[in-house]
Amino acid sequence: MKQLTGYMHGVNLGGWFSQCDYTKERYDNFIVEEDIAKIKDWGLDHIRVPIDYNLVEDNDGNYLEEGFEYLDKIIGWAGKYGLNMILDLHKTYGFSFDKGENEEGFFDSASYQERFYRLWEELSKRYGKYSDRMCFEILNEVTDKEYCERWNRISAECIRRIRVNAPDIKILVGGYYNNSIESLKDLAMPADENIVYNFHCYEPLIFTHQGGYWVDGMDTAFRMPFDSTYREYEENSTNYLDRYTEDFSAYDRDNVIGVEYFEDLVSEAVRVASERNVALYCGEYGVINLVSPEDTLKWYKMICGVFDRYGIARAAWSYKEMDFGLVDDHMSSVLDELLTVL
Repeated sequence: MKQLTGYMHGVNLGGWFSQCDYTKERYDNFIVEEDIAKIKDWGLDHIRVPIDYNLVEDNDGNYLEEGFEYLDKIIGWAGKYGLNMILDLHKTYGFSFDKGENEEGFFDSASYQERFYRLWEELSKRYGKYSDRMCFEILNEVTDKEYCERWNRISAECIRRIRVNAPDIKILVGGYYNNSIESLKDLAMPADENIVYNFHCYEPLIFTHQGGYWVDGMDTAFRMPFDSTYREYEENSTNYLDRYTEDFSAYDRDNVIGVEYFEDLVSEAVRVASERNVALYCGEYGVINLVSPEDTLKWYKMICGVFDRYGIARAAWSYKEMDFGLVDDHMSSVLDELLTVL
């Protein structure tokens, strides 16, 4: 299996140019140059920068030069501090992983898809020259499995158009169920040697998203420790997750969760990537800030140990705020130790 060298240990800059109020105040102040210097001092090698189309397009699809200027700025900062960068299109016109964004119709609309292709043509014209220190992630978290075949067709066309301007930049592609590991086997075969398979990993969801106000079926008062038995994980998942699909039946119900869970979790991703000779990238993983910092550290240590074993590149969600912030006061007591495993 290939490795995505230069992108092994990173962090997301969520909430800056995506999942935000799209104001100048936000763009100018949420992340500043000192934050990029700090990430470099942490010893990380890259940043993942989610952007929504709203940053660089108006409602009619006209490009906003002031939005591209913000991208120019973060690319410059990353270069100054020796960090590589993933440019992630988190939301495109007509689609968002978050139904609350009220973006819909993309997978059924040729015009929306054309707008998506044109945006990536524009991005590749401007930024394809940075292929030595940048990757493109063409869309964040396709949701429903029913979109699989359409997404394979759309992603193939998008890659073809990007390649006109950026023949060698690495392009990240993920699949349905919000970049699930399960979806990797159903992705189109890699179009060329610079395709990377991308997944997100917040498992067990009942632990990493406990008390999350946006999680269907969740009691916001619910809490559980990391060192719980598989029986407790299964029962709590059934009770507090409306769309629970995770199966813990392979494990002794009375045993406390252990590294074997995370080994099994990534085994399918490793199998698919090895068979297709592509690198793996976990673009998001993390723990909600309602969990104690000590338990958060336990989860990170276990999953990162498995990532290291298989050479899986990754970026933690997220640097600041967004209910998962690493730099927030909540994590200060364990941050130094956490940074040794990210």
